[in-house]
Amino acid sequence: MRHRKDGYKLGRRTQHRWAMFRNLLVALFRHERITTTEAKAKAIRGAAEHMITLAKRENLHARRQVLAMVPDTEVVHRLFDTVAARFAERNGGYTRIIKTGPRPGDAAPMVFLELVDRPEVADGKGKDKRDRKSKKGEGAAGASGQRKRKDKAAAASA
Repeated sequence: MRHRKDGYKLGRRTQHRWAMFRNLLVALFRHERITTTEAKAKAIRGAAEHMITLAKRENLHARRQVLAMVPDTEVVHRLFDTVAARFAERNGGYTRIIKTGPRPGDAAPMVFLELVDRPEVADGKGKDKRDRKSKKGEGAAGASGQRKRKDKAAAASA
């Protein structure tokens, strides 16, 4: 019987599972948004929330506890400095799971696992749909390609 035995096994042995959890936590705190399967996201959501709660304490013991689970010192430094400060007034609920649909290869349910007050990304990777819709009708070449064609047509007619 599995009474009071919680947690996700995910078809892996203990060491493999914990290594995967550590890697997912490092990726989550580094990028603040990761794409993974729904089962993995639900499995690490509690650990991620616990790491942020520890980071809010800002003492040496809490830092060492986080380092035991998140083995990247650069990510831990960022977690304690920026992420914990961002969630100082929030009492939990630091992560969100957004369903994105099935994975093409095996139809596994995929999700975004992200931090809730994530700043918007300004680079090309994180553009939202509004940016893509504004360029509608420009074609694959974009505005600069249309400008070149107009310049060539004007030069040919002159």
